[in-house]
Amino acid sequence: MENVLENKTQKADEVLIRIADYALTGEITSEDAIETARYVLLDTLGCGFLALRYPECTKHLGPIVPGTVVPNGSRVPGTQFELDPVQAAFNIGTIIRWLDYNDTWLAAEWGHPSDNLGGILATADYLSRKYVAEGREPLTMDEVLVAMVKAHEIQGVLALENSLNREGLDHVLYVKVATTAVVAAMLGGSREQVINAISNAWIDNSSLRTYRHFPNTGSRKSWAAGDATSRGVRLALMAVNGEMGYKTALSAKDWGFQDVLFGGKELKLARPFGSYVMENILFKISYPAEFHAQTAAECAVELYPDVHQRIDDIDKIMITTHESAIRIIDKKGPLHNPADRDHCIQYITAIGLIYGDITADHYEDEAASDPRIDALRDKMVVVEEERYTKEYLDPEKRSIANAVQVFFKDGTATEQIAYEYPLGHRFRRDEGIPKLLEKFTFNLETRFPKQQAKRIYTLCEDSNKLKQTNVHDFVQLMMI
Repeated sequence: MENVLENKTQKADEVLIRIADYALTGEITSEDAIETARYVLLDTLGCGFLALRYPECTKHLGPIVPGTVVPNGSRVPGTQFELDPVQAAFNIGTIIRWLDYNDTWLAAEWGHPSDNLGGILATADYLSRKYVAEGREPLTMDEVLVAMVKAHEIQGVLALENSLNREGLDHVLYVKVATTAVVAAMLGGSREQVINAISNAWIDNSSLRTYRHFPNTGSRKSWAAGDATSRGVRLALMAVNGEMGYKTALSAKDWGFQDVLFGGKELKLARPFGSYVMENILFKISYPAEFHAQTAAECAVELYPDVHQRIDDIDKIMITTHESAIRIIDKKGPLHNPADRDHCIQYITAIGLIYGDITADHYEDEAASDPRIDALRDKMVVVEEERYTKEYLDPEKRSIANAVQVFFKDGTATEQIAYEYPLGHRFRRDEGIPKLLEKFTFNLETRFPKQQAKRIYTLCEDSNKLKQTNVHDFVQLMMI
């Protein structure tokens, strides 16, 4: 006898409801979160400005059809482009992620919640200009900062216990979900419309992690988040225009996300939505390197004075690390491009030991041709320290520990240098923020004339003035 499934009205999945309700009505009362969001904003844009020096990045920018201009559309900071909000979100998302040099969130899933700024800022600029044209009050940057806190929270809480990487899926799915939710709310979507939009983001699924790992590591990892945040804007626009959603997009038997792509496991929200993620976000301050290697980079640079004149005398280099670093960035053999190199803990450590610094240029082909780099990589042994792994997952610590020790052929050795918390960690905010501002100043001056760079910095430095600034005026300040 043929089985007949009853087609009855379903209640929306609880995860969809909780995300939508937070995006629409969640109150952000933490001054710490808003202040941290300000630093995330300037650091994220600054990294985008620095990326504009690289042709492999800028080839992706502009309208889909060359020459297209959208009057009163969304502008792309650091450029002259004026685009529709979907394509602008891709542009902004691509430049801010290109160098892998801004914020990071590490949990069961990894990612960069600042990727959502692509969709948030593109939408906010579009809405602000639209409102002015209609004689309404424009959006202010305070609203952008609140949206950033919410996007960080959605992506980060999803990442706490739901590992996409163990299913072979890429973390940018959480960018798509977070952008979709926050932008749908920014666009004035109803509760039903925001839930509809979010359901479509899950049904879209995520790209595979193929492009992040040997033997296929490539530049898609630098524009994948731009693709995700722009898709979030597209789905949000469709939903507020009346497109339907799918209430059990996650839980539907056989056909929902959980059964098809999550091994039958139930998605969990490990904590209520608030502002936890923004308050605890990690900044990449010193070095443009995959975050699991940030403390290894600090160790290597500290060892540089004792090592750089004895490179040929090195017998062995011990890197002690945590399980996630071994799974993601422990690489042997040839490294084929910058995207491959900045996700290799051995390469990053070798650069620090040889040069005493690590910059984006060290991942380019010219720098990688230095034969000393691979010679040192061949002498490296990477081992796990169980305590490092445990404290990496501890919600009260969230360490990202590495230790490096160099052994020489004559039997001598350096001391073991260990850093458990990178400079961008919350535990090192007082030390890190001044250097973050120095980094922002440098990044501005790579793109803008000095007077314009100074005006941008002065505004961003003044928290109250920035929050009161109209979004379209803020973006205009960063056009060339």
